[in-house]
Amino acid sequence: MVEKLADLAKLEFNEQEKDKFVDEFSQIIAFVEKLDEVETSGVEPLVYVNNLSNILREDKVKQEITHEEALKNAPEKDSDYFKVPKVLNR
Repeated sequence: MVEKLADLAKLEFNEQEKDKFVDEFSQIIAFVEKLDEVETSGVEPLVYVNNLSNILREDKVKQEITHEEALKNAPEKDSDYFKVPKVLNR
């Protein structure tokens, strides 16, 4: 199993490392088997830790800077528009 997982993850282990992983996997499997012993009938799955929902601010349209102020820092502009290099060739 360790060799298969290592192959899937494109990892290489020496024999000592493989033995270590066998021990660790055995501990993980024992832990999961211990969890299977817990009575969970009638317990709903936990989706969220708390029942709070996202509290978002209300979207409000506001004018932070004027059109002229925005164009003031543009490297190139053409009257009311930003000029940018052509990116699509037709």
